[in-house]
Amino acid sequence: MESPSAVDQAIATTKELQILGVHLSIDDFGTGYSSLAALKRFPVGRLKIDKSFIDDILRDESSNAVAKAIISLGQNLNLRVIAEGVETEAQVAFLRENHCDEMQGYLFSKPIPRAGIAALLARLDGREFAA
Repeated sequence: MESPSAVDQAIATTKELQILGVHLSIDDFGTGYSSLAALKRFPVGRLKIDKSFIDDILRDESSNAVAKAIISLGQNLNLRVIAEGVETEAQVAFLRENHCDEMQGYLFSKPIPRAGIAALLARLDGREFAA
Protein backbone atom coordinates (compact mmCIF):
# COMPACT_ATOMS: atom_id res chain seq x y z
CA MET A 1 0.00 0.00 0.00
CA GLU A 2 1.32 3.44 -0.95
CA SER A 3 1.80 6.03 1.74
CA PRO A 4 -0.36 9.12 1.32
CA SER A 5 1.17 12.01 -0.58
CA ALA A 6 1.71 15.41 0.96
CA VAL A 7 -1.32 16.68 -0.99
CA ASP A 8 -3.49 13.84 0.30
CA GLN A 9 -2.35 14.58 3.85
CA ALA A 10 -3.07 18.29 3.38
CA ILE A 11 -6.56 17.50 2.08
CA ALA A 12 -7.26 15.23 5.06
CA THR A 13 -6.04 17.90 7.47
CA THR A 14 -8.16 20.63 5.86
CA LYS A 15 -11.22 18.36 6.03
CA GLU A 16 -10.58 17.84 9.75
CA LEU A 17 -10.30 21.60 10.24
CA GLN A 18 -13.55 22.12 8.36
CA ILE A 19 -15.31 19.70 10.71
CA LEU A 20 -14.02 21.82 13.61
CA GLY A 21 -15.61 24.92 12.03
CA VAL A 22 -12.52 26.45 10.45
CA HIS A 23 -13.35 28.09 7.10
CA LEU A 24 -10.64 28.14 4.44
CA SER A 25 -10.10 30.49 1.51
CA ILE A 26 -7.91 30.33 -1.56
CA ASP A 27 -6.03 33.61 -1.43
CA ASP A 28 -4.90 35.48 -4.57
CA PHE A 29 -6.97 33.20 -6.77
CA GLY A 30 -5.88 33.36 -10.39
CA THR A 31 -2.20 33.93 -9.60
CA GLY A 32 0.75 31.88 -8.43
CA TYR A 33 0.04 28.34 -7.35
CA SER A 34 -3.73 28.56 -7.07
CA SER A 35 -5.41 26.24 -9.50
CA LEU A 36 -8.76 24.89 -10.57
CA ALA A 37 -7.65 21.45 -9.39
CA ALA A 38 -7.42 22.80 -5.84
CA LEU A 39 -11.09 23.78 -6.01
CA LYS A 40 -12.03 20.18 -6.73
CA ARG A 41 -9.89 18.61 -4.02
CA PHE A 42 -9.65 21.00 -1.08
CA PRO A 43 -12.67 21.84 1.10
CA VAL A 44 -12.57 25.62 0.70
CA GLY A 45 -15.45 28.02 1.18
CA ARG A 46 -14.08 31.21 -0.35
CA LEU A 47 -12.06 32.54 -3.26
CA LYS A 48 -10.18 35.81 -2.97
CA ILE A 49 -9.70 37.76 -6.18
CA ASP A 50 -6.13 39.04 -6.24
CA LYS A 51 -5.61 42.80 -5.92
CA SER A 52 -3.77 42.87 -9.27
CA PHE A 53 -7.08 42.17 -11.05
CA ILE A 54 -9.06 44.62 -8.91
CA ASP A 55 -6.53 47.41 -9.57
CA ASP A 56 -7.23 47.26 -13.30
CA ILE A 57 -10.87 46.14 -13.59
CA LEU A 58 -12.00 49.56 -14.81
CA ARG A 59 -9.16 50.10 -17.30
CA ASP A 60 -8.26 46.69 -18.63
CA GLU A 61 -10.71 44.34 -20.34
CA SER A 62 -8.63 41.28 -19.44
CA SER A 63 -8.63 42.10 -15.72
CA ASN A 64 -12.33 42.90 -15.96
CA ALA A 65 -13.03 39.53 -17.62
CA VAL A 66 -10.91 37.60 -15.11
CA ALA A 67 -12.66 39.22 -12.14
CA LYS A 68 -16.09 38.44 -13.63
CA ALA A 69 -15.01 34.86 -14.37
CA ILE A 70 -13.76 34.28 -10.81
CA ILE A 71 -17.01 35.67 -9.38
CA SER A 72 -19.05 33.44 -11.69
CA LEU A 73 -16.90 30.40 -10.94
CA GLY A 74 -17.26 30.97 -7.21
CA GLN A 75 -21.02 31.34 -7.46
CA ASN A 76 -21.35 28.18 -9.56
CA LEU A 77 -19.28 26.23 -7.01
CA ASN A 78 -21.26 27.69 -4.07
CA LEU A 79 -18.21 29.53 -2.76
CA ARG A 80 -18.15 33.06 -1.40
CA VAL A 81 -15.98 35.45 -3.41
CA ILE A 82 -13.89 38.18 -1.79
CA ALA A 83 -12.26 41.00 -3.74
CA GLU A 84 -9.06 42.24 -2.12
CA GLY A 85 -7.46 45.63 -2.61
CA VAL A 86 -10.65 47.63 -3.16
CA GLU A 87 -9.73 51.31 -3.12
CA THR A 88 -12.40 53.21 -5.06
CA GLU A 89 -16.18 53.57 -5.13
CA ALA A 90 -16.07 52.72 -8.85
CA GLN A 91 -14.50 49.34 -8.02
CA VAL A 92 -17.21 48.77 -5.40
CA ALA A 93 -19.89 49.56 -7.99
CA PHE A 94 -18.38 47.10 -10.47
CA LEU A 95 -18.08 44.36 -7.84
CA ARG A 96 -21.63 44.91 -6.58
CA GLU A 97 -22.97 44.89 -10.12
CA ASN A 98 -21.26 41.54 -10.66
CA HIS A 99 -22.49 40.11 -7.33
CA CYS A 100 -19.18 39.81 -5.52
CA ASP A 101 -19.95 38.63 -1.98
CA GLU A 102 -17.32 40.48 0.04
CA MET A 103 -14.72 43.22 -0.37
CA GLN A 104 -11.70 44.34 1.54
CA GLY A 105 -9.22 47.13 1.04
CA TYR A 106 -8.09 50.58 2.01
CA LEU A 107 -11.44 52.06 0.98
CA PHE A 108 -12.93 50.39 4.04
CA SER A 109 -9.99 50.41 6.46
CA LYS A 110 -6.23 50.34 6.54
CA PRO A 111 -4.76 47.31 8.32
CA ILE A 112 -5.19 47.71 12.06
CA PRO A 113 -3.63 45.86 14.98
CA ARG A 114 -5.67 43.24 16.82
CA ALA A 115 -6.29 45.63 19.71
CA GLY A 116 -7.91 48.15 17.35
CA ILE A 117 -10.50 45.77 15.94
CA ALA A 118 -12.87 46.06 18.90
CA ALA A 119 -12.79 49.86 18.64
CA LEU A 120 -13.46 49.70 14.89
CA LEU A 121 -16.42 47.37 15.37
CA ALA A 122 -17.81 49.60 18.12
CA ARG A 123 -17.65 52.60 15.76
CA LEU A 124 -19.39 50.68 12.97
CA ASP A 125 -22.22 49.62 15.29
CA GLY A 126 -23.94 47.63 12.55
CA ARG A 127 -23.70 50.37 9.95
CA GLU A 128 -21.94 50.12 6.62
CA PHE A 129 -18.48 51.65 6.85
CA ALA A 130 -18.11 54.93 4.98
CA ALA A 131 -14.58 55.86 3.95
